[in-house]
Amino acid sequence: MLVLCYPRCGTCKKALKWLEDNGLEYEYRHIVENNPTRDELKDWYERSGLPLKKFFNTSGLKYKELNLKDRIPEMTEDEIFDLLSTDGMLVKRPILLEGDKVLVGFKVEEWETLKK
Repeated sequence: MLVLCYPRCGTCKKALKWLEDNGLEYEYRHIVENNPTRDELKDWYERSGLPLKKFFNTSGLKYKELNLKDRIPEMTEDEIFDLLSTDGMLVKRPILLEGDKVLVGFKVEEWETLKK
């Protein structure tokens, strides 16, 4: 299990605590220092079944500075993957990867499916 997080993100802290409280082992990846690549993002998007806009950290300063709310609808998928791969602060977090499962953000009811 791989979890991409930003250490100062409150939601990430809650997610990691949830994993630890539930005895689940994971590998940690700093989403800014080791930003997801274009190919990784494309793979995760295809496996997740989520709309591509769900991969954006819409509450982040960078998202707002770049006026992405208005720009994203006009962008192609390739442009979106290119943009997301430039800065981990643009990417919604945490992202959890386990096998074929890709979870974006921390929703306890989704993460409950990780328990075996």
